[in-house]
Amino acid sequence: MSETRPVIRLRPKAEARAIRHGFPWVYADELVTDRRTKALASGTIATLEDAERRPLATVTVNPNSKIIARVMERDPQATIDRDWIAAKLSRALEMRARLFEAPFYRLVHAEADGLPGVIIDRFGDAAVIQPNAAWSEAMIGEIEGALAEVTGVTTIIKNGSGRARSLEGLAEETLTLRGGVDAPIEVPMNGAIYLADLMGGQKTGLFYDQRPNHAFAARLAEGARVLDLFSHVGGFALAALAGGAREALAVDASAPALDLAARGAAAMGAADRFATRQGDAFDALEALGREGARFDLAICDPPAFAPAKPALQAGLRAYERIARMAAPLVAPGGYLVLCSCSHAADLAQFRAACTRGIGKAGRAAQLIHTGFAGPDHPMLPQLAESGYLKSLFFRLD
Repeated sequence: MSETRPVIRLRPKAEARAIRHGFPWVYADELVTDRRTKALASGTIATLEDAERRPLATVTVNPNSKIIARVMERDPQATIDRDWIAAKLSRALEMRARLFEAPFYRLVHAEADGLPGVIIDRFGDAAVIQPNAAWSEAMIGEIEGALAEVTGVTTIIKNGSGRARSLEGLAEETLTLRGGVDAPIEVPMNGAIYLADLMGGQKTGLFYDQRPNHAFAARLAEGARVLDLFSHVGGFALAALAGGAREALAVDASAPALDLAARGAAAMGAADRFATRQGDAFDALEALGREGARFDLAICDPPAFAPAKPALQAGLRAYERIARMAAPLVAPGGYLVLCSCSHAADLAQFRAACTRGIGKAGRAAQLIHTGFAGPDHPMLPQLAESGYLKSLFFRLD
């Protein structure tokens, strides 16, 4: 450790025990924020001490964020450099290589993989980095180099967009760091073929987190008429077609995403069983209801309606509304899948909102399965936010 490393200190009433037990964040109101601390550059590596000046951990500091410090290592003497990053990547890669036959997965899931605020999704020989914490922005070159060294990928994209970066005070920027791609990449998953736009798509271009839930839905899809609402690039719809669905309708607000979904269906030889409808999902639900449409399997996988606590109640009302509107479209004995990626809404709250909506639609339901993110999205047990995804599978009367 450098002798000149800054030292920051918890306030007397802050809970040092949480850090000792593995909680990875320090909030701004828990830290002594004198002029010296406020003057630290975003992404600075520092030593965190408790109120009695006992060293607790090596942290990265961002005075511009409500999460003012993130734990990098509980060793207060740790050196944070390219070798440290490479060791974290090697550990993450070892688990994914055991779990997945092909190199298409989330390689790094932020705090849960020991790289705070960093998301890396792998697409064969390409990878997309989301550096959502200030330290990772400052050390993007070291991350890129270590990533190429450890994995052998030849194309690396930096996707610097999204709400998480704005909360860190970071500018939006998407660029190619190494190699390049000139077309969407085909991603095989659950027997389907997805097309991921690494440069212009949403987030990193594909959502790997729903992989096990896609697979469970596909088991319900044989011979079924399927509705995939908030479909993005065809997540549930293409998996259902791979599972033997008679036909699938994908609905999304994004025309480019639906175009990629259609191209995926064509690539897997299912274009004749696939249709799209572009527009607002709630408007589409209303229109389908007026048309008297009925589906054997309907999936609603919206963006986060409750991304933070202030939006919780409005978000729960939105989940209830979508359940109420979707349930009448499900044929008797059919299945309704309702998903949430909201950090602020826990499983019990989300399940209650969905159950209310189904009940208000006049339908009786069995909850047959509760799904979560796949193992390439590990959860840090001390950080509830890392286990954000919930998927509820109901069978309706």
